[in-house]
Amino acid sequence: MFKRILIANRGEIAMRIIRTCRRMGIETCVVHSTADRESLPVRMADVAICIGPGPAKQSYLNINNIIAAAELADVDAIHPGFGFLSENSHFAQVVRDCKIEFIGPTSESMEALGNKAKAKTLAQAAGVPTVPGSLGPVNDSDEALKVAHAIGYPVLIKATAGGGGRGMRVAHNDASLVSGLMQAQREAEAAFGNADCIIEAFVQRARHIEIQIIGDQHGNVLALGERDCSTQRRHQKLIEESPSPVITPEIRANMCADAVKLAKAAKYYNAGTIEFIFDLDRKAYFFLEMNTRIQVEHPVTEMVTGLDLIRMQIEVAAGQPLAIKQEDVKCKGHAIEVRVNAEDWQNNFSPCPGKIGMYVAPSGKGVRVDSHCYAGYVIPPNYDSMIAKLIVHGKDRAEAIQFLELALSEYIIEGPKTTIGFHQRILKDARFLNNEVTTKFVDDVFFKA
Repeated sequence: MFKRILIANRGEIAMRIIRTCRRMGIETCVVHSTADRESLPVRMADVAICIGPGPAKQSYLNINNIIAAAELADVDAIHPGFGFLSENSHFAQVVRDCKIEFIGPTSESMEALGNKAKAKTLAQAAGVPTVPGSLGPVNDSDEALKVAHAIGYPVLIKATAGGGGRGMRVAHNDASLVSGLMQAQREAEAAFGNADCIIEAFVQRARHIEIQIIGDQHGNVLALGERDCSTQRRHQKLIEESPSPVITPEIRANMCADAVKLAKAAKYYNAGTIEFIFDLDRKAYFFLEMNTRIQVEHPVTEMVTGLDLIRMQIEVAAGQPLAIKQEDVKCKGHAIEVRVNAEDWQNNFSPCPGKIGMYVAPSGKGVRVDSHCYAGYVIPPNYDSMIAKLIVHGKDRAEAIQFLELALSEYIIEGPKTTIGFHQRILKDARFLNNEVTTKFVDDVFFKA
């Protein structure tokens, strides 16, 4: 087992990894920017090394500085968390070339599955249902128009690299397709350094459901149930829950089996998430993409399965076989996660960095808070605005919603505006309570112009 792990990330995910490492008796080294000098992970890690100024390109995305810190701290492995370099196949290969273990999949698997076009081709070859559309990136607007005319409008323009809703547009006619493709390509080039986009049919009434998988280096792959991430704004997830309240046990079993099939086809190991779109009208699901890293919403799966996914990641990276089999995976109760962000949700979710005054997190039965914040902490303007992830677990969905309402009412964060009020509004909406949500629910109901 590893003696010391470098965490190439920040914020709550860095704290999450530190806590598991402590339980495993593993020392941690946290790299940080000057903007995060007073952050909680820096205070809690065994070793902290500054790798550059606030802008991520000069610190958390600076591969040379991270490798130099890893060698200085004499670490055995690097955990990338999520975001930043977590899905960068070049970084993963550089880490391994330096005789340091990368806690994630191989660079080959990342390239095969991290690129949406390549992943779709692999899924088709493995017999996993995919959304009708282009087989690879479209070269120009003429090619995009041919695909759109073949499958019919509306269509989704989607960048092949990255995620988080960037490089995505919905087109309802030729004019919006041509302009949307140009916008998506520019956005994708700026965000990911890759302007390639694919065109797919846009499912009108859809749920976004993802399967958490984990594989070891001995050919074993487990499906750890699903998460329903349909409550989202502009393709950015806001609320995640497990199990999905709209799919049947048969559909769940088929989705899990297809997720495992795809992971094995790619010779994938470590944690990953295979995302599907579920067509509510046809009661059919289609492969969307795969995230070759741990997800922001992984605590939802941990709450219903009782597993520690970060620990499993570390053990797999160390070459250990998975300690459980598929039949050992038992999902109990219902879990929901909301992201508490420093954002003014009534003003287009604009970021609200700044100093936190009083900070009191909720607690009690079925309540978990993953956070890096504290009273007096200054939220820097350089990164995402997440303050915490609030996760609850109840015996069923109704109890989980009740626990979440109580927890949100107990949260005290003075200073920056937060998204707590938005989540409280969602939880009172009859459509959310009655499982009538689609991926367009938030945009159509709360923010439609």
